Amino acid sequence: DLGYGELGSYGQTKIKTPNLDRMAKEGIRFTQHYSSAPVCAPSRCMLMTGKHPGHSYIRGNYEMGGFEDAMEGGQMPLHEGAYTVAKMLKERGYRTALVGKWGMGMNSTTGSPLYHGFDYYYGYLDQKQAHNFYPTHLWENDKWDSLNNPFISVHTPIKDTAHATDKDFAYYKGKDYAPTKMTEKAMKFIYQNKNNLFFLYLPYTLPHLSLQAPDEYVNKYVGQFEEQPYYGEKGYAAVKYPRSTYAAMISFLDDQVGIIMNQIKKMGLDNNTIIMFSSDNGATFSAGVDTKFFNSVAGLRGLKMDLYEGGIRVPFIARWPGKIKANTISDHASIQYDLMATLADLTGKPVAKTDGISFLPTLMGKNATQKKHDFFYFEYPENGGQIAVRIGNWKGVKRNMRKNPNTQWELFNMANDMYEKNDLSAIHPEIIRQMESIAKREHLHPHVLDWEFIDPKVKK
Repeated sequence: DLGYGELGSYGQTKIKTPNLDRMAKEGIRFTQHYSSAPVCAPSRCMLMTGKHPGHSYIRGNYEMGGFEDAMEGGQMPLHEGAYTVAKMLKERGYRTALVGKWGMGMNSTTGSPLYHGFDYYYGYLDQKQAHNFYPTHLWENDKWDSLNNPFISVHTPIKDTAHATDKDFAYYKGKDYAPTKMTEKAMKFIYQNKNNLFFLYLPYTLPHLSLQAPDEYVNKYVGQFEEQPYYGEKGYAAVKYPRSTYAAMISFLDDQVGIIMNQIKKMGLDNNTIIMFSSDNGATFSAGVDTKFFNSVAGLRGLKMDLYEGGIRVPFIARWPGKIKANTISDHASIQYDLMATLADLTGKPVAKTDGISFLPTLMGKNATQKKHDFFYFEYPENGGQIAVRIGNWKGVKRNMRKNPNTQWELFNMANDMYEKNDLSAIHPEIIRQMESIAKREHLHPHVLDWEFIDPKVKK
């Protein structure tokens, strides 16, 4: 849930991100990079499989089970035969690891990362469990790994808000902070594979809700902002200093990136390791998070769960000393399902079945040979049902399609209206017709009825 404007290199002034800012100075920063979806599970599926939202196996946050440990059920599992970035790289001789949040199925389903090209994994399988940064356990290669934390019901609010004490807020804190464990496991994998080709997918959970961070990080910000306690009334953990904690979570994330980069350099792997950093969707909108205060999406319209720019335009930084020219800014329009094509290109053998286009030429400074997308297509079945299409600088958005499939398009010119304020659909019907044609062509019927809001064949 890291917003487009939450890093210093993307204009953030209140939250400190020195390591990621250094990464941008030493590498390339993209200004028009998109997550494939405006929420977690489909975004990760498309990143891993190279499919756009009209072709993806997972298109929404299809929740299973509950929040309690005994009811941990995960999300819609990825089917066992899926071809992933990890499978592709494993075929090419890479050792592969996932450390962080998976969100595409539990260990007891076809969604286990061990079925999808990963030699090793550690972290959260169920993104509902990831609402708590102090869980009782994480998963390691399909086995439960106990943490030194009691069970915390993070969606239980403080009831007596008038008399809330530090002890009430302390209920939502444990001893083992999950992101710290992730860094430890990631570092171990890197060290063990320093003499091998390796691919590490490291999806940290920060700064997703709940607002929870180690006190030493929160205390760096306490007193800098005016803030009032959040008592958990809108879900997720109550927190005494919500603004300071949110900033602390992003700074903690930044420090983990610094630890990884410094380890790579210390081991002498700097010049043959490419490090890429991005976010799964735009900034979130509730439970103590103050996106207006932090200007989290840099003035863009919308937030997480929206197909406006604020929900899908995300930071993207890549660093590779000696290969990627330092302090480069690119306005190449790219999207996360381009990753498979890019890594295939990087390892010297293209893949056929992907919706992505390699952005390796842009990384290498060979802009003249960079192919561009004819269009970007988005569909999102939740939050009313939405689709979006971008053709060149034109972007169309269609919302609330569950209520009215024939609702009107909005049309914006990204060249001079990246904030999507001026709807030009009435004066450019020919562009709307192009977008309608793309949407009709690119939408394959999903295997889940709940996700079919564009062309339903079955009525509930």
